Amino acid sequence: MDLPQLLLVGLVMLLGVLGVLVPGVPGTWLVWAGLMWWALHERSGTAWILLVSATALLLVVQVVQWQLPPRRLRGVGVTPRMTAYAGAGAVLGFVLVPVLGAVPGFVGGIYLCERRRLGTHGEAWSSVRAVMRAVGTSVLVELFACLLVVGAWAGVVVWS
Repeated sequence: MDLPQLLLVGLVMLLGVLGVLVPGVPGTWLVWAGLMWWALHERSGTAWILLVSATALLLVVQVVQWQLPPRRLRGVGVTPRMTAYAGAGAVLGFVLVPVLGAVPGFVGGIYLCERRRLGTHGEAWSSVRAVMRAVGTSVLVELFACLLVVGAWAGVVVWS
């Protein structure tokens, strides 16, 4: 696969990761579609193994999300700014502490946004707990899975 196609696949996957943070956008499926596009053009054993593994992971995540409480955005105070902070924190954490850093980065992004908005540690932490109970766990599970898939794809592309 040549560089322009790799960049397009990466862009589709990036849009998928960002789509996880926006309600109503099929972010997980965009990530999977980008990976499938790459695997169909790559046609290597590694590409197929990655596609099958990612498919299984993303299907498990869908089942796990059905078991979690539904997202309740109203009344919790989730804003687009908070979503941007949480997403940026998750991506930054994923890069700084590979894989495991996404979780504290996500929560830290929400905390930073709320601390700036509310001013005190106690109020910010209380808001973080409310947001994580209402929507955070569901979004975090989906975002973490998508970051794992994109990270695995990037690793295979770089090392092959």
